[in-house]
Amino acid sequence: MTAYNPRSNVAEEFINDREICDSLRYAEENKNNRELIASIIQKARNYKGLGHREALLLLECTIPELNAEMFELALEIKKKIYGSRIVMFAPLYLSNYCINGCTYCPYHRQNAHIRRKKLTQEEIRDEVIALQDMGHKRLALETGEDPVHNPIEYVLESIKTIYSIKHKNGAIRRVNVNIAATTVENYRKLHDAGIGTYILFQETYHKKSYEELHPTGPKSDYAYHTEAMDRAMEGGIDDVGVGVLFGLNLYRYDFTGLLMHAEHLEAAHGVGPHTISVPRICPADDISPGAFSNAVSDEIFEKIVAVLRIAVPYTGMIISTRESAAARARVLKLGISQISGGSRTSVGGYMKAETPEENSAQFETSDRRTADEVVRWLLENGYIPSFCTACYREGRTGDRFMRLAKTGQIVNCCQPNALLTLKEYLNDYASPETRQAGEAVIRAELEHIASDKVREKTREYLQTMEQDHSKCDFRF
Repeated sequence: MTAYNPRSNVAEEFINDREICDSLRYAEENKNNRELIASIIQKARNYKGLGHREALLLLECTIPELNAEMFELALEIKKKIYGSRIVMFAPLYLSNYCINGCTYCPYHRQNAHIRRKKLTQEEIRDEVIALQDMGHKRLALETGEDPVHNPIEYVLESIKTIYSIKHKNGAIRRVNVNIAATTVENYRKLHDAGIGTYILFQETYHKKSYEELHPTGPKSDYAYHTEAMDRAMEGGIDDVGVGVLFGLNLYRYDFTGLLMHAEHLEAAHGVGPHTISVPRICPADDISPGAFSNAVSDEIFEKIVAVLRIAVPYTGMIISTRESAAARARVLKLGISQISGGSRTSVGGYMKAETPEENSAQFETSDRRTADEVVRWLLENGYIPSFCTACYREGRTGDRFMRLAKTGQIVNCCQPNALLTLKEYLNDYASPETRQAGEAVIRAELEHIASDKVREKTREYLQTMEQDHSKCDFRF
């Protein structure tokens, strides 16, 4: 029997089936143990996080008042680490050519009726200008796995194109990349190209289920996929993002595996995941969520988000437009810190809306509001929409970022930077209603900056930007 070893770089040792099953039994046996659960919640109040077994017990807790306490604590932790800011981003789909046989994704090789598309560099330029005109500064690149149509050279050329485009006051300042597991050499090339975070979803950590869900193609290799973050770290990428697709497998198992992966990255590399994403399976072309028997209810999903925030307080937590506006509103109160807006999941979808007959989308979006509508919604609900990319460009990545996040000091950068990038958005892209709401939030939130020196410098920058909209990109 394989032994559990979080320091190991062998997938079945750091994502250990026996350890997960033992943890599941422990949580089931103790889910009504009020004293034990209360002690774990109390421990979590030091903002240092929890182990996977402790977190799973919180997830399984059946005591209503303790569950309510967890939800309150999740928001408290998010505010302590990151304040009221919510980072904005958008996905950019480069290509949907793929040679994998994933049973839950319409990009799968056997899907003969989805329209296959790959953007040229000129089309990428058009898409990026459209995204800049929406106000976006941070993109997440997406592409299927196909070494012929989507080689690493294509991805690298696309990143270079994206960073080169300056349109009016617009610029993409951070490109995160979500592409298939690859080699150390290719991760080193991505690092040298100046990417922000490398993101790769595990889909499920249950090896047998993983292999059934990925019957053909390179992605069918469980170990190679699961060990990708270790190769990325070896290649110099110290900001990595993990996630599972909830609904493919039993959520308790994948929740535990996700936390064990975070613990492994800490133990083996000294840097946990920069982000954790929490997508749920949703309708897409020839894929129906009804085909999967492990659907996660809203109630369970919200608790997953809350306990992940408690267990991994330093991480950025991402919610996409897979979820409805109502669902996103609920989880924002439970620890989410990054959100997409105005997203298109089709290849070339920002320049031209697709008809059903020419569909190239990976999944259907539920929250179809424009970026400006999402920004105004955040403002009206007490959040600061942030387009900040300062940490990445100031070299605050990996362990340097984590030191600030784990001590709660990162908020001293996040708060003023969020206000400055919000001001940029208001000057250049906002509707009159959004501008009015945003200016009110800036005035109020300025007073919440703890440092007198930083507050006054932020005020000075804001005044400069108000007087001359071309003067921007101030940061701490």
